[in-house]
Amino acid sequence: MHVQMAVTMQLTPFIPKLRRLRSSHNLNFHNKTAATSIIACCSARNSSEAEVLVSEFNPKIPIEEAVTPPTSWYTDPSFFQLELHRIFYRGWQAVGSTEQIKDPNSFFTGRLGDVEFVVCRDESGKLQAFHNVCRHHASLLASGSGHKSCFVCPYHGWTYGLSGALLKATRISGMRNFNVKDFGLIPIKVSTWGPFILLNLEKESLPLMEIDSTYVAKEWLGSCSEILSANGIDSSLNYVCRREYTIDCNWKVFCDNYLDGGYHVPYAHKGLASGLKFDSYSTTIFERVSIQSCEGSSGESKDNYDRLGRKAIYAFIYPNFMINRYGPWMDTNLVLPLGPNKCQVVFDYYLEHSLKHDKDFIELSLQDSEKVQIEDIVLCEGVQKGLQSPAYYVGRYAPKVEQAMHHFHCLLYENLKK
Repeated sequence: MHVQMAVTMQLTPFIPKLRRLRSSHNLNFHNKTAATSIIACCSARNSSEAEVLVSEFNPKIPIEEAVTPPTSWYTDPSFFQLELHRIFYRGWQAVGSTEQIKDPNSFFTGRLGDVEFVVCRDESGKLQAFHNVCRHHASLLASGSGHKSCFVCPYHGWTYGLSGALLKATRISGMRNFNVKDFGLIPIKVSTWGPFILLNLEKESLPLMEIDSTYVAKEWLGSCSEILSANGIDSSLNYVCRREYTIDCNWKVFCDNYLDGGYHVPYAHKGLASGLKFDSYSTTIFERVSIQSCEGSSGESKDNYDRLGRKAIYAFIYPNFMINRYGPWMDTNLVLPLGPNKCQVVFDYYLEHSLKHDKDFIELSLQDSEKVQIEDIVLCEGVQKGLQSPAYYVGRYAPKVEQAMHHFHCLLYENLKK
């Protein structure tokens, strides 16, 4: 009776309001591109509307009685914009691997929300990051990845060094009150932890100088950085490859799927499930990190193929980065929000050095991993379709296994309320 009353209290206030909001968006915004433009022009009103939606989840209700966030958290364009500003444009965000910029003059580009960025090592080997936007007329400056001694704008030829300084501005004779030193690339705070590149997009949070990785570890990982290092999550592994998947679901749907404590694995990943002991599955919650772990069900198999090993560790680093350490492998999953109903997941694979030349083992392992990813994509895209149905508004948590998911939602609420 107590549980039923708590659920009723949490459901009652927002279902009518949610119906109104969903109806409004469905009637007025058939064209998603047009909707995004309108939202940008009316950000104050929509931010207020999104903040109302934040309050539809109550993190103080214990997991045994709580309902999940409403569907609007996964479908509403204004809520998505609020997430970008209060979650992704604050604090340290994983954006890539040190493998991408291991040499002087190497670089890679990326996008987080509306922020285009370029990360590089300059001639001296110093790590740098900038907004990837020419200061002349806002053209994107670089694309892809590779090696360059300078960045030349493809639009009008303005040229920048890898230190960010403007080296050449073409055809500017007659321009007044122009100081070349004022038109370098806009820098972004950048650091590393282990083999990972991190950016901090906050304008005033830290001085623009080389940032100590110990400080970053404390900010990004809290009290569990040593635990992760002790479990083989470090820079000693050999980089193997990258795979990318564009998925028709909200970025949080993919995170929720990862954080269900292995709940879906026996039903959706039968091949993976056969290699795990589910009675050993455990979840440990830290400040901004949750770690799920599970023992492998067997040692080396008769064909000498053992991808999972004796123990698998699945670490989720808020808000959108996963590190999976199992057997000789480590892979990372970076979930990039592309819109209310779309995300990209970037997988980077690392392997212990003793196996880096074993092509058969690598190929078979990657095939097994690919099978799991395809199965998860089917699940996540199905969930997104269900979230857009009028038949569903909120769900419930399985308290014994979905603690990490509940923790994730509570952290989201905390950030979105700030």
